[in-house]
Amino acid sequence: MGLIVSIIGLAVLIILAIIGASVPALNYFFGVVMPYTAITVFIFGIIWRVFKWARSPVPFRITTTCGQEKSFDWIKRNKLDNPSGFWGVVGRMFLEVLLFRSLFRNTRAGIKDGKKLIYSVDIFLWLFALLFHWSFLVIVLRHFRFFVEPVPGFVHFLQGIDGFFQVGLPLIFMTDVLIIAGLVFLMARRLFDRKVKYISLSSDYFPLLLILSIAVTGIMMRYFFKTDLIGVKEVSTSILSFSAVSADTLASLGGWFYVHFFLVCTLLLYFPMSKLMHMPGIFLSPTRNLANNNRMKHHENPWKKDLSMPAHTYEEYEDEFRDVMASVGLPLDKEVKK
Repeated sequence: MGLIVSIIGLAVLIILAIIGASVPALNYFFGVVMPYTAITVFIFGIIWRVFKWARSPVPFRITTTCGQEKSFDWIKRNKLDNPSGFWGVVGRMFLEVLLFRSLFRNTRAGIKDGKKLIYSVDIFLWLFALLFHWSFLVIVLRHFRFFVEPVPGFVHFLQGIDGFFQVGLPLIFMTDVLIIAGLVFLMARRLFDRKVKYISLSSDYFPLLLILSIAVTGIMMRYFFKTDLIGVKEVSTSILSFSAVSADTLASLGGWFYVHFFLVCTLLLYFPMSKLMHMPGIFLSPTRNLANNNRMKHHENPWKKDLSMPAHTYEEYEDEFRDVMASVGLPLDKEVKK
């Protein structure tokens, strides 16, 4: 049901964009009003969500515990899974954000011979997720050539690497192929993996279909249906500089551009209220951005002032319950006095 709702919603958006391209009176709305609205919602929506998350108190350290933490000198610790200091956290965040380290170690469960539960490495999910995210980033950066003049040097550098194989004319960018491959895999996983399909909702299908449609329409404009690139750049630079766009320029862009552009605006509008917010959210995740130094440092409960309760240290706790703890064989820092 979630897939059907997502397909219907996407079809409605495409139809609206086609209507906007066909009716000259609507060109201004779809080419000027819509992008300003989308950019405003995107920026302030992300700021509001991040500010709301940042205000949430973390009363104790929620750390990743799949590796040995810092303890005795003769025990080898895992500096990335259980960092005890700032630079360990930086290393863990670096690998998580750029290389999806936790997803690389992801496993999948299955039943073998009808009764045996087994776990296997799910390397393809990590690979195609990495291909999709990095391709998406490179494509976004490449599009800077439409927004600024002169074109920044890093854009030329990325285009040179992306079109390294020099296939076809215009050059086929590797990221155009890889992003489609990544999106198709992620969509197929939700459609054909019964466990994933069971928990998938419209909020899971719709972003994939939306980004896939943006990628497909962009590819169609680049390789098959030519678009007035001068007009596209004029509209893009005018939006950023808050200057007027002529009606003739808006009318010359064609239906493929309006569909592509409207879907991009929809993605910007949808982003702050969707699961796509995991992009900034990863930096605020307590399981990633906190060092595991619970044994080395006292952490004050941010809710303490609201609880009106004095601090109760472990030493005081053991003094209070030492006899009971000893009777059940729990380890004690101080022995029971005979």
